[in-house]
Amino acid sequence: MSPPHVSAYALTVEPGTPLAADTARHPDEDVQASRYLIAEEVLGAAGLRNYEISNWARPGHESRHNLAYWRRLSYEAVGPGAHAFDGAVRRWNAARLDGYLTPLSGSSPALPPGGVDTLTPAEAAAEAAILALRLDTGLALPGASGAASPLAPHLDWALERGLLERLIQDGEERVRLTTAGRLLSNELFARLV
Repeated sequence: MSPPHVSAYALTVEPGTPLAADTARHPDEDVQASRYLIAEEVLGAAGLRNYEISNWARPGHESRHNLAYWRRLSYEAVGPGAHAFDGAVRRWNAARLDGYLTPLSGSSPALPPGGVDTLTPAEAAAEAAILALRLDTGLALPGASGAASPLAPHLDWALERGLLERLIQDGEERVRLTTAGRLLSNELFARLV
């Protein structure tokens, strides 16, 4: 079929579902890791680049929609259950249609109910690092690896264990996840927050 883009996310078994009750069918972490490595090999051989932990694409077919999230670009919330981000503040709309429409249709329209989450500078830095590390372009080191950076010890930890590799891209020193790092990325990400 030669698709231009493939997303391959690990299965999350949700509590209360029929699959959750059938524990014999749950793929364990080793099975999921071996399947990821097979996907990486097969998709790479088919000419798709692993540009993000769970996404492969032919050149020019990367998901612009998802790249906006991973690059922390701004986006607006339109519709029930939608989310917005302006670089520092997250906002989301109520998921129920009636709750969304009522404030919009009154005599003095207002934003629909929802929530707001403002990131602290430390949270924003950790999130920016995590999202950058999801991409094959990785994270720029200046600032992230300086002695004063709270991220530096965790990046050093990952470099020492072969979860990250250094590279020079467009004259800039960066780090990115290795194959082992992609498989164990949650361990590093948990340390960064």
